[in-house]
Amino acid sequence: MIKNYYYLLVGVLVILSAVTHALNGQLVTLPMLNIDILDIHARTIFFYVWHIITAENLIFGVAFLLMAFFKDLSKVKFAAWMIGIIMIARWMVIFGSTLYKNKTDLLEILTDSIAITIVVVLIILGIRVKNNGQKNASNRTDL
Repeated sequence: MIKNYYYLLVGVLVILSAVTHALNGQLVTLPMLNIDILDIHARTIFFYVWHIITAENLIFGVAFLLMAFFKDLSKVKFAAWMIGIIMIARWMVIFGSTLYKNKTDLLEILTDSIAITIVVVLIILGIRVKNNGQKNASNRTDL
C-alpha cells in the first residue's frame, strides 16, 4: 500500500527525467560533439558526465518509488533530505555555471529550474507526511 504519494510522484517524475535526459543526450546534445575540433578525451568526458546525471536520476527515482511504499516514513526521511539537497546543489551548479560562462543562456535553463523546483517542493511535502503509526502511538497512554 502506498504510504507517501508525494514520494511516488517524485519517483515517477525523476525516472521520466532520466529517460528524457538520456534521449536528449543521445539524439541532440552528444551528436553535436562529434566534430574533429573537439578532442576525443573531451568528448568521452562529456559523454560519461552526461550519463552520470541520467544514472543519478534513475537511482533517485527508484529510491523514491521504494520509499513511497515504506511503512515507517521516519526511516527514509534522511534519504529524502539528502536527495533533495543533491538536487538543489545540482541546480546551483547549473545556474552558477550558466551565469559564469554565458549569461545570455539563463532563459535556456528555465525548464530545468522549474522541474527541479517542483521535484524539491514535492520532496519537502513528502518529508512532512506523518506516519499513521506515529499519530496513533502519540495518542496512546499505555506506552
